Amino acid sequence: MKVFHSEAEVGPELGPSAVTIGKFDGVHSGHRAVIARLTAAATEESLTSVVVTFDRNPLEVVAPDRCPEALVSLEQKLELLAGTGVDATLVVRFDEAFARVPAERFVTEYLVKALRARRVFVGSDFRFGAGNAGDVALLRRLGEAHGFTVELIDDVVGTAGERVSSTRIRELLARGEVDEAARLLGRAPMVRGLVVHGAKRGRELGFPTANLSPRSEGLIPADGVYAGWLVDNGARHPAAISVGNNPTFEGVPQKQVEAHVIGETIDLYDHEVEVVFTARIRGMTAFRGIPALIEQIGDDVRVARGLLGLEG
Repeated sequence: MKVFHSEAEVGPELGPSAVTIGKFDGVHSGHRAVIARLTAAATEESLTSVVVTFDRNPLEVVAPDRCPEALVSLEQKLELLAGTGVDATLVVRFDEAFARVPAERFVTEYLVKALRARRVFVGSDFRFGAGNAGDVALLRRLGEAHGFTVELIDDVVGTAGERVSSTRIRELLARGEVDEAARLLGRAPMVRGLVVHGAKRGRELGFPTANLSPRSEGLIPADGVYAGWLVDNGARHPAAISVGNNPTFEGVPQKQVEAHVIGETIDLYDHEVEVVFTARIRGMTAFRGIPALIEQIGDDVRVARGLLGLEG
């Protein structure tokens, strides 16, 4: 997949194209259904399939008080988009200057001149341009003038009948329902970060952990203990994962992600790893003393082994 970080980077060799536009936060199953439709149409008409997205949530600029936390970083989003089979992604820098671009200018500069769009796929609530002045009706009128058609995409509905959306996935992760979030994402939720030195309490308790840097990528689920996987340079290791501050000890920072690799001892310091969440075991609890904590951690590891399908 080719990645362009401005319309000026797009050369004349790209296009004509079929285009879809959106935030694509999480690149969930609904997004992938849209992109599958886009790539199928592009193949039928010998067009280049292009996703237009943004380097941040537009709300971060126009209404920061209402901007939710992102499900994935921009780098993660591009990796996930590359896995969909789309030919190219144009990442638009959404700053205050872009927020003032009129709807008509967005169409002529981005869709017409840069991408030579022939088909454009959007949702029925699609808005664009300064002040969200542009709607689907305007996009269609501009399409008639510039030679592209506009196709509406219906909401994708999950197996439980709910609309698949990034907002719904955030709600599930905030409750620790990682298995339900995975159903809507089409993959298990995960965070990625550098393994850093911690207080080494896990090692002292007999359960060493890989502690992720607070600057990790991806939305961390609710505090609690989870079964999942630690992925290091492509190698997947079963893990019992703790999220949050450990209430048994004082001075532990909030939202710390610690992964205990089950049945292996690995030096992971300074490695960039992914921590994948598959099931929640329990919430975070304070224990009266170290022996009770050790006993509970041992039980957590046994439960995690069962949830991950490990023998013994």
